[in-house]
Amino acid sequence: MASPAPAPPAASSSAAGSAPPPRIGLAGLATMGQNLALNIAEKGFPISVYNRTAAKVDATVSRAEAEGALPVLGHRDPRGFVLSLSRPRTVVLLVQAGRAVDATIDALVPYLDAGDAIVDGGNEWYQNTERRIEEAAARGILYLGMGVSGGEEGARNGPSLMPGGHVDAYNNIRDILEKAAAQTEDGACVTFVGPGGAGNFVKMVHNGIEYGDMQLIAEAYDVLRRVGGLSNSEIADVFAEWNRGELESFLVEITADIFTVADPLDGSGGGGLVDKILDKTGMKGTGKWTVQQAAELAIAAPTIAASLDGRYLSGLKDERVAAAGVLEAEGMPSGLLETINVDKKMLVDRVRQALYAAKICSYAQGMNLLRAKSVEKGWNLNLAELARIWKGGCIIRAKFLDRIKKAYDRNPELANLIVDREFAREMVQRQNAWRWVVARAVEAGISTPGMSASLSYFDTYRCSRLPANLIQAQRDLFGAHTYERIDRPGSFHTEWTKLARKSNGAAI
Repeated sequence: MASPAPAPPAASSSAAGSAPPPRIGLAGLATMGQNLALNIAEKGFPISVYNRTAAKVDATVSRAEAEGALPVLGHRDPRGFVLSLSRPRTVVLLVQAGRAVDATIDALVPYLDAGDAIVDGGNEWYQNTERRIEEAAARGILYLGMGVSGGEEGARNGPSLMPGGHVDAYNNIRDILEKAAAQTEDGACVTFVGPGGAGNFVKMVHNGIEYGDMQLIAEAYDVLRRVGGLSNSEIADVFAEWNRGELESFLVEITADIFTVADPLDGSGGGGLVDKILDKTGMKGTGKWTVQQAAELAIAAPTIAASLDGRYLSGLKDERVAAAGVLEAEGMPSGLLETINVDKKMLVDRVRQALYAAKICSYAQGMNLLRAKSVEKGWNLNLAELARIWKGGCIIRAKFLDRIKKAYDRNPELANLIVDREFAREMVQRQNAWRWVVARAVEAGISTPGMSASLSYFDTYRCSRLPANLIQAQRDLFGAHTYERIDRPGSFHTEWTKLARKSNGAAI
């Protein structure tokens, strides 16, 4: 435990020198950490910062000075960093998930006292957070796992924050987080999510929804480009227009911007930069975790899974190029399988409707996963409140999150967004356009795994009678797994092969 010995002197911006001792510190000064520290300081809260690499400490202090003499105190050793804080101390970690978090905690814990708190702001696996909560509690230290969404810009100007763990740790800095978070008409985009690893789990599912959203937008672009022949400037105009309506969102907004950027390495200035980017998608693991958790909880998440598969397949660039060559040699066209003659204005409108309906399915899958985990863990997640804090600051912020919030306000036990009356009406209104887009893509040989998965999810969920009866019969035949009947209670087993042979013999 820490002694009351004074902390070593710190580097600081000019304003920090006369400020009261900070209540909060931040360790880990890569892009996200540095920007969040400056955000907190700009909101009027002095903050101490620390990084193992002294150059990053100096860079952060220099930025604080340049951006308005913000109250940032830089520290080059963990002891001085921790002891610079007033009690109860709160230390935010923004370091790479996994071992780096444990190593940073080990460096800081000797100087923390009972009642102090650690807040991990990284994309951490929720079970690691639950382990660390127990380890911290053994020392009397409070612990939060806090999802932070919004990227570099969000961290600096207002992210969406999803803290979960020990509620007292949250309450100690609630005023700071509420000022640092993104602001909407419904308030700050932060709430105490729940106990244990709830905050990290919610951020993980947020990222899974983000995977689905990005895949669907990419598919919409591909159909507009390949079926409609739209140019980059036309696609930019389409997404800008969509961002003024029901599809208004951060991802649609930045997509419009992307298509306006020329390639800076193209001397003629006529080429779009997006066209020069290699078609291999990166990932950091949260999408995979989301799909794994959906499988473990028996929650269907086909749109999110399709987006993950799309990223895996994109990584097989050399194999895809080779496959295209082999199939082309066997007569497969290198371009569209079928040319679709369609009015551009009609295509744009139908793709808009398809994108909207498919996105609702993706969000529905994510919310159902959150609810299932909440029941399993006893977290008591408030889905309406989660939709509210995602309305600003985060990557999946979107206009219709307000309507998702209202749907769960109307019915906290809503089985699926698809059956909320308002969303059900919209899905029905858009389903013809949605089917048309998917069918045209199939005819043309354009891969739309996300839109197709969403449509299959919709059609399966709305179907009162599925062919699962045949699957159950097959399982009972080869494995004696039994089945239920629709006309009487109980479990049944049938000697299918014996009866079939008897029947066939009688027929002969």
